[in-house]
Amino acid sequence: MRKPIDSLFGRLALLVVGVLLLSHFAWYFAMRLERNQMQTRYAVEEAAFLVEAVRQHVARTPDLPLPSRVRIVSPGSADVPHGDGADLPAALKRFRDDVSERMPAGTHVEIGASGRPPVLWVREPSDPNWIVVPVQPLRPPRPRDRMMLWLATIFSSAVIAALFAAWQLQQPLRSLVRAVARFGRGQPVPPLRERGPRELRQLTRGFNQMVEQVSRAENDRAVMLAGVAHDLRTPLARMRLRAEMMDDARLRDGVVRDVDSMSHIVDQFLVFAHGGADRSEPVPVDQACERIARTYRAVAPNAPTVQSRLAAGAGFRLPTATLDRILSNLLDNAHAYGAPPVVVETERTSTGYVLAVSDRGNGIAPRDLAAATRPFVRLDPARGGNGHSGLGLAIVERLVQRVGGDCEIGNQPEGGLRVAMIFPFDAVPKPEPGQPAD
Repeated sequence: MRKPIDSLFGRLALLVVGVLLLSHFAWYFAMRLERNQMQTRYAVEEAAFLVEAVRQHVARTPDLPLPSRVRIVSPGSADVPHGDGADLPAALKRFRDDVSERMPAGTHVEIGASGRPPVLWVREPSDPNWIVVPVQPLRPPRPRDRMMLWLATIFSSAVIAALFAAWQLQQPLRSLVRAVARFGRGQPVPPLRERGPRELRQLTRGFNQMVEQVSRAENDRAVMLAGVAHDLRTPLARMRLRAEMMDDARLRDGVVRDVDSMSHIVDQFLVFAHGGADRSEPVPVDQACERIARTYRAVAPNAPTVQSRLAAGAGFRLPTATLDRILSNLLDNAHAYGAPPVVVETERTSTGYVLAVSDRGNGIAPRDLAAATRPFVRLDPARGGNGHSGLGLAIVERLVQRVGGDCEIGNQPEGGLRVAMIFPFDAVPKPEPGQPAD
């Protein structure tokens, strides 16, 4: 099961969201702290201004009445608060100390008794009376903290923008991953567009150069192999013709067998060197497998060694030439090295179509399984012999990969070799519009 957090985009998204969440909450608490400090400084300045305004009012217009919550109280009044204000809340104590520091030296600052809206009592050394003014609330009640709304809006916008940037960053890597997968399957890979950060552009440029060099080397090898195989056909034909004219029957049959083995090897070389896409018409795999199985049964009518279990359905189609080459190589391999019964089976799974060929022979030694599909490797002694170049399974793997499939080779628990080919749904050619389904 694929985990989203395992992908580059998932980890970038988690990192971005975590960093933005941490930074926004740090910014929020810093703003709250700064706002409280600013509010306290504003309240202190407002109280100092109000006290000075009352003092100027009393000095210049003593006959005009004061506002309702502003009073002038004589020092001998019983209302004058006394004590150190131990029962005051911590915020009011800090406010009182801040106002006291703001006022001239020697100014007495007190907070009125608790249990009612607090008032500030101020008396400078030059004041004959106490000036009593209201204290503005340090944290005025708000029906809703708008900062949280703005924080959520900014955070959402930042996350969307950051995720979009992360998605744009991983797109070149995603394209490179798909190209590497195609290149590993032996499929043609067009040059990738160089985009993204400098490191990604350098990586893409290096991949394009590698693909070009490997493709050039592969083409050179294919041309050389095809040329050699093609040039060998003429002398082989002459050798066979001369062998047919020999008088000694035993010698003639031996030379003909050797020429046929060499011709088979040459044909394998040509198939392996062929690097183009198969343009033949797609056919239903189940019907083609049944036809090829009947052909092999006809070789030995009394020994039906090829059995078929076909359950993939008409939707499973492969190019005709590719399917014939795959099955002919696998059935020849099973008849040469395996033991009956040879079983050809197809099925439709949740991940794609499966085509498998198995036999009941000795199989392949576990240490040799990894080398079974390497070109020109002949496994000795179990799977060697005359007329074989070690290209059979290599050809099968290359043909399967060219149509987007995977090839799995392994021994069965009950004995024998099983070659299973898995073809994804999107890699199987679809019938043309208007073509009836078989």
